[in-house]
Amino acid sequence: MGARSRAEFDRSTVKFGNQGLPISRAAAARDQAVPKMNKEKTVNSRNMIRVGLTATLCLLGTAGVRAQGATAPTGAGKIGILNVRQAIVSTAEGKQASAELQSQFAPRQNELEGLNKQINDLRQQLAANQNTWNDEQKARAQAQGQRLAAQMERKQNEMQQDVTDAQNEVVDRIGRKMMDVLDRYARENGFVAVFDSSAQSSPIIYAANSIDVTQEIIRLYDQAYPVKSSSAPAAKPAAAPKPATGAPAKP
Repeated sequence: MGARSRAEFDRSTVKFGNQGLPISRAAAARDQAVPKMNKEKTVNSRNMIRVGLTATLCLLGTAGVRAQGATAPTGAGKIGILNVRQAIVSTAEGKQASAELQSQFAPRQNELEGLNKQINDLRQQLAANQNTWNDEQKARAQAQGQRLAAQMERKQNEMQQDVTDAQNEVVDRIGRKMMDVLDRYARENGFVAVFDSSAQSSPIIYAANSIDVTQEIIRLYDQAYPVKSSSAPAAKPAAAPKPATGAPAKP
């Protein structure tokens, strides 16, 4: 198999589960505390990347079909499927990257959760003092809550973008190397096409387990790219925001 075609790799399908989105708990808390805010955007939903992947997300898709029709080799080549999303996050490198992302963003997540607690405390105080606070005190409490909500939304959006960028870098890095592994595996085992079963636009509606090469690719990837134990120190928790107590101070 000489000629190789190239394919697009939809990295928006690759997420590191809940571990890959350390922002998720804070986002849920923020949405509960501030109902009028926009819901959290799905990570990577607006991004499509080209990783220069070997056509094993349609490996030798055009070249393989052309070879079958033109040269008619000894027999029809094999066709397989690969769950790229599962493969990337299941490699040892992918699991290590997920843990590192958790550690990296944990302090900022804790900060968001602290801001959410402040907002909830203000709400409870406002509800408990409806009959004792005057209009000015109530207005100050509401204004303080709005400032905290705006701060929380800004920090949430900044963190979301940073998480997206960090995750995309990991997917790009592992994805490129995985396609090299898959290209070699496919050529050595007579595959003319391997389709990505995790792609959002995948046309696959049925595939026998016998043609799924996902676990074999994970094994070969870990063999080719063994991970080194991470020496990064555990992330320090962010300082908890000062809780709201008593009636809001006058400006």
